[in-house]
Amino acid sequence: MPSFDTVSEVDKHEAQNAVDQANRELDKRFDFKGVDASFELKDFNVTLTANEEFQIEQMKPMLEGAMIKRNIKVSCLEYGDLTGAGKQVKMIATMRQGIDKDLARQLVKIVKDSKLKVQASIQGEMVRIQGKKRDDLQQVMALFRGDESISMPLAFKNFKD
Repeated sequence: MPSFDTVSEVDKHEAQNAVDQANRELDKRFDFKGVDASFELKDFNVTLTANEEFQIEQMKPMLEGAMIKRNIKVSCLEYGDLTGAGKQVKMIATMRQGIDKDLARQLVKIVKDSKLKVQASIQGEMVRIQGKKRDDLQQVMALFRGDESISMPLAFKNFKD
């Protein structure tokens, strides 16, 4: 019986490319000339560093724009609190991964509402989709990709015929 697993994960290589692109944009911006500001990625945590709080707020759209260009959903970013004072201010943006229970239920509901002949089951941090026909599974993938209410980036793994 054909099946695949739906997981939520961010491609680490694409995330690193997005952070590098945001750093290059930071170097080109006139309002950041002579400012010690940077983006740094470590274990899916992006550290935004700048001299002032308002500069951090200006850096957020740069990071989000770079992520959009790399096809990473911005909604997976979770911004933390500002830390530090004086010369350096930092903020950590965490890239959430894994499907939580609410999103898993939403995915199962989308599958059931589609009336396709497939079964969806929640298994930890992934949702397994099984069906008799490969075409039905591909239709489910297209449903997930086209649905704007899904807030996390989805990936499809372990496609078995």
